[in-house]
Amino acid sequence: MTELKRIIKSGFINFQRGGSVSFASVLVVTITLSVIATILFFQAVLYFSLDLIKNKVDVTIYFNVGAPENKIMSLKESLLKLAEVKDVSFSSAEDNVKKFRELHANDYSTIAALDEIGSNPLGATLNIRTKEISQYEDIANFLKSDNALASNSSDIINHSNYHNNKLVIDRLHTMISGAQKLGFLLTLFLIISSIIITFNTIRLTIFISKEEIGVMRLVGASKMRVRGPFMIEGVIYGIIATIVTLIIFWPITAWFGYNMTEFLGLNLYSYYFSNFFQIFAIILFSGILLGVISSALAVRKYLNK
Repeated sequence: MTELKRIIKSGFINFQRGGSVSFASVLVVTITLSVIATILFFQAVLYFSLDLIKNKVDVTIYFNVGAPENKIMSLKESLLKLAEVKDVSFSSAEDNVKKFRELHANDYSTIAALDEIGSNPLGATLNIRTKEISQYEDIANFLKSDNALASNSSDIINHSNYHNNKLVIDRLHTMISGAQKLGFLLTLFLIISSIIITFNTIRLTIFISKEEIGVMRLVGASKMRVRGPFMIEGVIYGIIATIVTLIIFWPITAWFGYNMTEFLGLNLYSYYFSNFFQIFAIILFSGILLGVISSALAVRKYLNK
């Protein structure tokens, strides 16, 4: 414990003594953490937008007029048991004709033709949403399989709109996969660049102390006794940079929340505060990890001499 206290105390002394160099290191770590925070918000907007697109894609099963509701509900239960299915909603024939009338309220000839028929020409429907866009083909295959036939659904299904929507579904799947890959590669590139910049900056602060390290090694100081204060210094950089980063992003997210919500689709200010502790933990962990690892690697060169 005595040794640990000495290491921590030496770390604080090094930080205070560093002056402008310590300030520059904190600034660089702050920039790095700002990049990481920007990536978090970018990913939040990206996945929010992708979820909106996913929720607009569905497959509808159209049933024959007069199809027994108990058979339809039996098929619905079978679909809900599938791992790919997120939600299945039922619309009765009466609901569908009501929606049809509302949709064509200004089309007199269509409404007149519907009234002329005298009976409801529309059947019930099931609207299916899957967890992933790529899974709609599995649903289409299920409807053709023996499992669906076991639900006595073959004689009540008129058709589904999967094949009509297949081109759109495939294009959206390709677009979403591409956006996710691009987001991952961009994130990886920015994080690696930030780590390299942070490492080089902290290595500069340790270079200034190379003579002191040499003296400590000559008098028999252990590697941990030499490395420890610099690692504590890295922790201090990370903590201060985390606080500064969170303060900086408060007004930034507020501006985006008030001015860009309609464009982005997501209120970043609300997202920031609703996920504050999660964001704080990620930024703090990243800052401390950056500072400690960069310091440990940078001082290693002088320990091996």
